[in-house]
Amino acid sequence: MNFPALSEAIAAGQSAPESRIGMILLDTGKLTPDGAERVLRMQKELGIRFGEAAVRLGLISEADVQHVLARQFAYPYLPKGASALSPKLVAAFEPFSAQVEALRAIRSQLMLRWFARGRRALAVVGVGADDGVSVFAANLAVVFSQLGEQTLLVDANLRSPRQHDLFALRAHQGLSDLLAGRAELDVITLVPSFVDLSILPAGTLAPNPQELLSRASFRKLNDQLERCYDAVLYDVAPFASGADALAVAARAGGALLVARKHHTRMSALAELAAQLVQAGADVVGSVVVEG
Repeated sequence: MNFPALSEAIAAGQSAPESRIGMILLDTGKLTPDGAERVLRMQKELGIRFGEAAVRLGLISEADVQHVLARQFAYPYLPKGASALSPKLVAAFEPFSAQVEALRAIRSQLMLRWFARGRRALAVVGVGADDGVSVFAANLAVVFSQLGEQTLLVDANLRSPRQHDLFALRAHQGLSDLLAGRAELDVITLVPSFVDLSILPAGTLAPNPQELLSRASFRKLNDQLERCYDAVLYDVAPFASGADALAVAARAGGALLVARKHHTRMSALAELAAQLVQAGADVVGSVVVEG
């Protein structure tokens, strides 16, 4: 709900950025009109920022201020408990944490080493089912979208898909249905809280995932997706469960290896890397995740 008269008072008494902070807090219900008036009085008396005054009065939290600033600077993220998205999406809920800072560093390296070379697609690949590939791929997609890149996360794990659960999507058609000619591109879902992030879920569990991903229709689909998005990230089934990862990485052109600390065997990772190169994919790099 908007309060025009109070909004005008806020705008008159603050600089433009400060004015937007006050109005956003009003519009989102974080501040009541009475509370905003108290904040304005303290701000005038002490000569401090609007957000600082509101925090001192106990009307909002520091997290509320950070969330408003993120909106101002077009850096979307979600307050904890404010969404049905999985809490494992730390990039969506804890963007200022050390873990997400590490994700942004990985994003920067990928931008320089891969996407700056004109490439648009990348497969995220692991050896085993417990290597954390799906969660890592989901968080990587979020940080790419936060950069303003039009990002598509494709759940190409047609054996044990996870992305629909992580992003709280209703079970419906997806990649497998597209490849089988049973669906169109409207199965791609835009994530409401992140305007630059879309998800292509795995779709119907098919009995022949490797064959579907090896079809010419997948090559054509990837070409089409690369024309529509700045970054297309593929979450694929673990190498231990079949050669799906090789088919996807070959179409994407490159792969990022994910290993789990104290879990993934280096010999298995080296074998995966060799197989990917043999399949015609570039191994762009590797990351180690904890947990």
